[in-house]
Amino acid sequence: MNVAVFGGSFNPPHLAHVLATTVVLTTHPVDLVLVVPTFQHPFAKSLAPFEDRVTMCELALGWLPRVAVSRVEETLGGESRTLRTLEFLHQEHPDWNLRLVMGADLLLEAPRWHGFDDIARLAPPLILGRVGVEVAGVGAPVLPAVSSTEVRAWVASGDRAKLMELVPRDVLSFVDSRGLYVSS
Repeated sequence: MNVAVFGGSFNPPHLAHVLATTVVLTTHPVDLVLVVPTFQHPFAKSLAPFEDRVTMCELALGWLPRVAVSRVEETLGGESRTLRTLEFLHQEHPDWNLRLVMGADLLLEAPRWHGFDDIARLAPPLILGRVGVEVAGVGAPVLPAVSSTEVRAWVASGDRAKLMELVPRDVLSFVDSRGLYVSS
């Protein structure tokens, strides 16, 4: 089975995450996109509670066919590391052919990642172009220039117009109901 692993903080998930998932499903030979929210950020970034981020991933992406939201990093516990997660998935599912979904912007950060060469061998990256990010060998941009950092700032400032354009409505309703990011 061909499984694309799409990990991230998803703090919160936004339109680029939805588009990345649909691009992978429609343009690559994958049977499943496994969405893996970070349990504890390795660079000590402040995150909304894990349970809230899992729920937001389910609201944003769980309705798509051949998509599953995984709690594997909660199972592993502690600081999230992509290599550790992929090794665990490979051990638990030796029949899976793994690929790692990455935006072009993350490829620029790859040298900071623990064991990126091992990650690339275990789950060769599927690199998706992003507006405003140019990386040699990466195709045309398919993802908009939006980040969770911007979304949190828009929530904090009350910029509803931007939020309504770039955050799935069910995620936005959940953020509102839980009072997330209002003091970012």
